[in-house]
Amino acid sequence: MPVDTSRTFTPINIAVLTISDTRTLDDDTSGALLAGRVTGAGHNLIERAIEKDVVDRIVSRLNDWIDDRRVDCVITTGGTGLTGRDVTPEALERVREKDIPGFGELFRWLSFKTIGTSTVQSRAMAVLSRGTYIFALPGSNGAVKDGWDQILAEQLDSRNRPCNFVELMPRLREV
Repeated sequence: MPVDTSRTFTPINIAVLTISDTRTLDDDTSGALLAGRVTGAGHNLIERAIEKDVVDRIVSRLNDWIDDRRVDCVITTGGTGLTGRDVTPEALERVREKDIPGFGELFRWLSFKTIGTSTVQSRAMAVLSRGTYIFALPGSNGAVKDGWDQILAEQLDSRNRPCNFVELMPRLREV
């Protein structure tokens, strides 16, 4: 995808949330990888946190960040699988106003090239809530790389052509 380097880059404010019953900030490799890519791309990492796989806790954290005008975008990692503890999509359903179905579709298409048919087990998704983008990636480092490097790095770059998520931000709260 073409990034027009003659245009001015506009950094956005991103919060990173790892969803896991077992990870801490010391051993959260996927969250650290994602945070590094966010700042490496020139964006502002507003906050990084970990929540257990409990819908109410995830929803509470998401609502706090959605209501924080400093946060333009939340990217989660973990909890998108099929097991009983994987509840990230259910939490996003509780805060969403609009689905962004193309994100999950494209993620699984790209992931197929890496992990084959195992990608059908992913419930990666994206929603819009009260003017805040929320992208849910699986918890593996490979999934974070696929999601950030092949989708989000471009769509969260204001210079990406023909269009990007950043240029829509001023109009997300329209009614």
